Amino acid sequence: MDLKEYKCLNCDGAISFDVGTQQLKCPFCDSEFEVEAFLEFCEEAAADAEIAIEWAAHEDLPWNEGEQESMGLYACNSCGGEIIAEATTTATSCPYCRNPVVMKGKLSGALKPDCIIPFQLDKAAAKSALAAHLSGKRLLPKCFKSKKTLDDITGLYVPFWLFDAEISGNMRYRGTKVRVWADSRFTYTETRHFNIIRQGDMAFDNVPVDASTKMPDDLMESLEPFDASAALPFSTSYLAGYMADKFDYESGECIDRANARIRKTAEASFRRTVSGYATVLPQYNGVYLKGSNVKYALLPIWVMTATWREKSYLFAMNGQTGKFVGDLPTDWGIFWRWFAILAGSIAIVLNLILLIGGALS
Repeated sequence: MDLKEYKCLNCDGAISFDVGTQQLKCPFCDSEFEVEAFLEFCEEAAADAEIAIEWAAHEDLPWNEGEQESMGLYACNSCGGEIIAEATTTATSCPYCRNPVVMKGKLSGALKPDCIIPFQLDKAAAKSALAAHLSGKRLLPKCFKSKKTLDDITGLYVPFWLFDAEISGNMRYRGTKVRVWADSRFTYTETRHFNIIRQGDMAFDNVPVDASTKMPDDLMESLEPFDASAALPFSTSYLAGYMADKFDYESGECIDRANARIRKTAEASFRRTVSGYATVLPQYNGVYLKGSNVKYALLPIWVMTATWREKSYLFAMNGQTGKFVGDLPTDWGIFWRWFAILAGSIAIVLNLILLIGGALS
């Protein structure tokens, strides 16, 4: 007979049956669960996990006459990135690795975006934001603050899939309220248990999932939110002076990420409505999709790539809001020089104190 390991609903640790309380107990966070309620939750959760959230297929928009001819497809021989730009562009560099790219041919076959959010911040604003982001960081390699690095910042439309959905939530929690009082002889504790039920519908509009393999998912999510109400029907005129990344994730490949984001947000929203209890333990979380739609969009992002000691560092700024994100390296050579100067200064001060103290004695 196969043995099944059950996981705590709070900390995901392995739980076991406790003889004293006749309940399932977690040895890590001391959570306790009634056996029948816990097994019922596991069965319902397993059944819920099998319900596939299906999204309506994306309806491809036809290109208008002359639109594809006005754009060219550029390929980077170093990192493999494919960039869409104006067909009149004669030379450019890859926004991801800064190596030169060459024109591969006319754009053909790629989906036409449903909508686009135009850039609201120009290159000067992006350079100022980058300079402010780097300001005061004394241990940063000098190449990051060079004029060439700042000038290399590129306006790039990044492909995103925007998911719309309506969900129905059915949540159940086990809550407790504790009252403690005392008399001259004893201290009393009263614990009351409650079944808490939350049900309701929620609508999600424009849940973004980036469709570019070149853009790290965590970096793109850190740049959110975008104001999708400012999105306009796509026109190639918005690409003038900018580049656009060519999507390489189909909408179907992004569904799992969209589902996970929607489920997590819905569960957290329902949980925030439960308050006034000493403890709250989830018993059942059910999120069911009622309707769905997906759009293909281009969102504005300023991108800068810098290379230091054979490692590439990617920075990005939301071209609509100005939010800036990116990891920075530490130049340990600068650190140790600063340490040596500081240590030498402290040594000089200590020697002076000792000399003065010796002279006074």
